[in-house]
Amino acid sequence: MGVQGNVDLHFWITRGMARQMGVNLTEAIYDGLLTQADLAEMVARCRTCSGTQGCLAFLSGSPGAVGAAPDWCLHAGVLSELRLLT
Repeated sequence: MGVQGNVDLHFWITRGMARQMGVNLTEAIYDGLLTQADLAEMVARCRTCSGTQGCLAFLSGSPGAVGAAPDWCLHAGVLSELRLLT
């Protein structure tokens, strides 16, 4: 199975991108800003992205919250919205 098919990997990439933007996805679900189904859709969308290696490099090279996802991130919009709401 390639990196695009690895559900666990994309779950952690999604959470990592959120964390880089200062968004806690668990708290967003708890606060009713995001559903578990929304998170599952985000992970599924992440699995379709061709930027997996770039995300891994970005996440490994960013020691703390940077406030923005890379240009290619399919979650940049939703994470920006969540950041404003939390």
